Amino acid sequence: MRLPRLTFRQSVGWFGFALVFLLTAATAVWRGDILRAGLDPQVPFQTYTPPPAPDYSRPAAWVLRDARAPGAGDAAVFFVHSTTYEGGRHWNGPVGAAKGERWLREVVIPNYAGPFARLGPVSAPRYRQASLYSRLTLREDARDARAFAYRDVAAAFEAWLERHPEGPIVLAGVEQGGELVERLSRERVAPDPALGRRLAAVYLLDVVAAENGLSPALPACGRRDQAGCVVAYSPVGESNDGAARRRLRRALVWDARGRLVELGGRTPVCVNPLTGSTDTAPAPARTHRGATNATGLEWGAHPALMTREVTAQCRDGLLRHSEPALESFRETGSWADRRKSRPYNLFYGDLEADGQARLTAWRARGTA
Repeated sequence: MRLPRLTFRQSVGWFGFALVFLLTAATAVWRGDILRAGLDPQVPFQTYTPPPAPDYSRPAAWVLRDARAPGAGDAAVFFVHSTTYEGGRHWNGPVGAAKGERWLREVVIPNYAGPFARLGPVSAPRYRQASLYSRLTLREDARDARAFAYRDVAAAFEAWLERHPEGPIVLAGVEQGGELVERLSRERVAPDPALGRRLAAVYLLDVVAAENGLSPALPACGRRDQAGCVVAYSPVGESNDGAARRRLRRALVWDARGRLVELGGRTPVCVNPLTGSTDTAPAPARTHRGATNATGLEWGAHPALMTREVTAQCRDGLLRHSEPALESFRETGSWADRRKSRPYNLFYGDLEADGQARLTAWRARGTA
């Protein structure tokens, strides 16, 4: 049987359909690469001119400056926020960039600085953060951009210390901010006995930190009634083995010379926020003190906590956790937004309780 011959118009139609299908398929497969390439500054960091440095004597350089929540205690909290600037023109984001500022105030501060609000006045500096693009590649330019951000955080810390010359202190940071707080605690706090005595705890949230990279003066927290130690974890869904492998493969950690190097064979630190310890046994949901989506809440407003929703276990250096099947814990937003810190906090209540326990332990240690 002879097949009917296609007309020229039909041939063009079928060719167009095939072309659209191929382009759609290619976009679906390489969409991430295409969007990632659009964030590349396209200039070597060595020849890049960064935005002006913030002046930490001015209130505008701070997202929070000694912000007090109702019933807050007397511990001064220094909090460093995560990546909010996506990239495109800059390796390091201008301070106060409009889109990043919205994500910072509406998502990061209420969800990640919020758990520490009851400890005392919280201060969070703006800084020339490394762009989201710098966290999606292991290029030397990206590492330089991430290391560059440290100088702002270190300057902000010195200005903060001048306002808080005595009393207990807590350092906390999430994702990029946690990475910078890790270096700050190791290079600035650990070598200073006076500061070390004032430190209740260091929190590195959503951070892969090398176990042998921590200062002996600031060990990982082995139990919840321990003060002057580090709580660090990098959370991954319990069944998401692909994400776990990628997390470890792409992880960069500080070396002794202040450079970001690949994790290699180093063992990551994992302190389970449900137990406040390095115990690798699974922590059941009954120990979970509360997850929340605090996005959009004003400072000082305490969110509703959903308890007994999450199980967690330190496994192979990562915090493997269950995912609540609740609408408020689904990630939304653009491709770039979904690669920033989650717009909710699965361990909000656990971090709140942990901070209070370590501050109590710090006071008990001082009394003894």
